[in-house]
Amino acid sequence: MSNAHLPPHDPRTPTAPLSHRVPDLGALELLLAVARLGSLGAAARELGITQPAASSRIRVMEVRLGVALVDRSPRGSRLTEQGALVTDWARRIVEAAEAFDAGAQALRGRRDSRLRVAASMTIAEYLLPGWLIALRTARPDTAVSLLAGNSALVAERVLAHEADLGFVEGVTVPDGLGSVVIAQDRLVVVVAPGHPWARRSAPVPAGELAGTALILRERGSGTRQVLDAGLAAYGGAAAPLLELASTTAVKAAAVSGAGPCVLSELALVDELAARRLVEVPVADAVLRRELRAVWPAGTRPAGPARDLLSLTRSTT
Repeated sequence: MSNAHLPPHDPRTPTAPLSHRVPDLGALELLLAVARLGSLGAAARELGITQPAASSRIRVMEVRLGVALVDRSPRGSRLTEQGALVTDWARRIVEAAEAFDAGAQALRGRRDSRLRVAASMTIAEYLLPGWLIALRTARPDTAVSLLAGNSALVAERVLAHEADLGFVEGVTVPDGLGSVVIAQDRLVVVVAPGHPWARRSAPVPAGELAGTALILRERGSGTRQVLDAGLAAYGGAAAPLLELASTTAVKAAAVSGAGPCVLSELALVDELAARRLVEVPVADAVLRRELRAVWPAGTRPAGPARDLLSLTRSTT
């Protein structure tokens, strides 16, 4: 059925949305300024708008409410009887808006006063310290708490909103998380100098690596995920010689001569430089990965979390 015969919608009718019936906050602030200063021009100057714009805003408000609010004369502007009543109501609305704004600022201040970070072991031990030092310079009043664990645990904490920002190093990003790549990383096979692989002249074939019992991080760690993916074509990694929950423990076991281990090259800089461990090249296996920052999908990091994310991308 055609609507051509229907009267135009009147914003003053109770069926109209409240936002169509109540003047906007700027118009109410203007009305209060007119009441206080006794001049539309003075009110316009105080609010940083032109007098024609102020006059237009008052007229729109009068049309919306259906009553005259201001009497204009060469001697200035004064409120009508209805205008004085509306001004009293407007004052309460503006005061409520000021209280709302103060509360929102307090929430932002509370958010900006702390930062909860969850990070995989490699990132927590070898990259985060530098980033957090830089963040401390930019935000000296922000208290940072750090949870270090494997990538699966980090994802769980971020999804549960128990961390404002997470850092993972696995093959994939779990559902429910947004992410961005912050760095590239490479896994390295290393042995103690006395191990037979340290004296090999040719790379270890991926199939031989897959069949060798290694010292490994636990399942759920990004390092383990990347190794399993890299050796999937060869039946996956053999049952581990040792399965340890920290990078430091894996390195210590390898340095002692217990067997080969696989870790991020970020974690092996000192050991390789001092020849406490020796890198063993591997043929036919891709052992590279992306390091990612993660947060709940549908949001974006804000406050100190946003600043920390910016620092990671500018320093890697």
